[in-house]
Amino acid sequence: MKHERLAVVMIFVSILAVFPFLTAFSAEGKTITLSYANFFPPTHIHGKLPAAWAKEIEKRTNERVKITYFPGGTLGKGDEIYDNVLSGVCDIGLSVFAYTKGRFPVMEAHDCFFGYPSAMAATLMVNDFYNKFKPKELNDVKVLYLNAHGPGLLHTKKPVYKLEDLKGMKIRCTGTSALMVKALGGVPVAMPQGDTYEALQKGVVEGTFAPMEVLKGWKQGEVIKYTTECYDVGYSQAVFVVMNLKKWNSLPKDIQKVFEQVSKEWIPKTGKAWDDIDAGGREFTLSLGNNIIPLSKEESARWVEAVQPVTEDYIKRAESAGLAGREYIAEYRTLLKKYGKK
Repeated sequence: MKHERLAVVMIFVSILAVFPFLTAFSAEGKTITLSYANFFPPTHIHGKLPAAWAKEIEKRTNERVKITYFPGGTLGKGDEIYDNVLSGVCDIGLSVFAYTKGRFPVMEAHDCFFGYPSAMAATLMVNDFYNKFKPKELNDVKVLYLNAHGPGLLHTKKPVYKLEDLKGMKIRCTGTSALMVKALGGVPVAMPQGDTYEALQKGVVEGTFAPMEVLKGWKQGEVIKYTTECYDVGYSQAVFVVMNLKKWNSLPKDIQKVFEQVSKEWIPKTGKAWDDIDAGGREFTLSLGNNIIPLSKEESARWVEAVQPVTEDYIKRAESAGLAGREYIAEYRTLLKKYGKK
């Protein structure tokens, strides 16, 4: 009997010894399933690039991660996606900070009018800015990476050569660009990209401030006739890709490293893609017979002067909320010197 008891004890001890390895193997063998929401249509390059990002994650984790991708707003419109990530409706989400104005006051500094020369510059700038300040407003998610579109220009149904032509026109905009429209004499109409085509088509708005890419990517070249090249007030809006923080913290460390590495690689990929589709938007609108209107140097200076109070207003609002608004703007101007060659 003693020998039998000893044998049982030894077997039990052996099981305990290998149990951690068995559970570790089981955890590693289990597929991690995640959902990814994006408001861009699946045919748009920024519908396709996130899908490629998800596939790359799956590949580099040896299929230990499986990401189900929901483009085209099927798992939330642009202004809903951040909240859907927080609540767990989706695990990962892509959208635009400016779609919920006032919610991200530090990141809102990006929307001021620095005369961004390209999407690549704007994308590198917003990532550097975030990494320096790590604003608390994003502490409730895991920020995977950020990007930003190229210079936002004015696209209209009737020509705009000077400020007086814009006076009283209803212009689609989002976030801080609404303040720019007002400063330039137009009437701002807040609206996400998904609703803009129909609004232009039906005359709800007479123009839109957006990068050149929307003329092809969102087919808006079909419902406008003119683009005014107001590059010196060319704004940019930042796009976020974030993950539910609880879900992120539940991932094994090696899986987290894969997410971070692939996301880092996707920053320049996305910046280049924005610039490429801006060029495509230009070609598309010209192919439709639409006109591109360059501003004279003197007229451009008038537009720059008109929007300066918007930046000062941002600084005042940020500082009244206890934020370093002037420092944020100064940092962006420094980054523009670093990345801003045309």
